[in-house]
Amino acid sequence: MPTYRVVLPIGDMRVGRVPEDVLPAAVDGARELTNVEAWDVGIVRGLPRVTVRFTADDDDEAFRVAELTRARTNLVAQVLGVDVLRRWGSRFHQVVRRPDVW
Repeated sequence: MPTYRVVLPIGDMRVGRVPEDVLPAAVDGARELTNVEAWDVGIVRGLPRVTVRFTADDDDEAFRVAELTRARTNLVAQVLGVDVLRRWGSRFHQVVRRPDVW
């Protein structure tokens, strides 16, 4: 089963939420649909970024997981974008979404 990553740049927090709420919301969103392998928070170009690594049968399923992860995370903080990457060998490469899927 292929391994994917969803990467979410994070903006402002929602009212009444704290930064510690963001990562659990993202992980719980992905776990609703699939097996989550790992997760991380980092700072890239001055912006916080959440990464959740998970398994999916194919790209279409990966985009469904990414959308639910984005939606759950967006309840606690503004999500500024979504990137889906698929593992090929030892590297992750961005998956281009098809217009009929998302």
